[in-house]
Amino acid sequence: MKMIYETQVTKIGPEAEMFQAEGMLIFFGDEAPDTLADYCYNIDLIPSTGEILPGMNFFFDDQVFEIMAVGDVVKKNLDDLGHITLRFDGSTLAELPGTLYVEEKTMPTIQIGTRIGIQ
Repeated sequence: MKMIYETQVTKIGPEAEMFQAEGMLIFFGDEAPDTLADYCYNIDLIPSTGEILPGMNFFFDDQVFEIMAVGDVVKKNLDDLGHITLRFDGSTLAELPGTLYVEEKTMPTIQIGTRIGIQ
């Protein structure tokens, strides 16, 4: 399968890890609004090259998570803003339009320079 999205973490907000207790991560390009910036993992804004579908994989360096459900605006938000929320709860129904749901397993450790991708 071809990689349709690839970027890296460029900055980590001081409160970004706060949502890990809820099984969530928030990504945003460098233009995150002030009210959200402290809670985000900033990424280089790079558009995806294809549709994001359940059954594909989301990568953090060498860790792989199967995509279970995709909110209606995930691709648009990712391409336009670098913004998506990742939920690690294994949901197969996308309840929130800007959220990408991946399999439920131990969340990755994210640092500046962590590569993320979708294949």
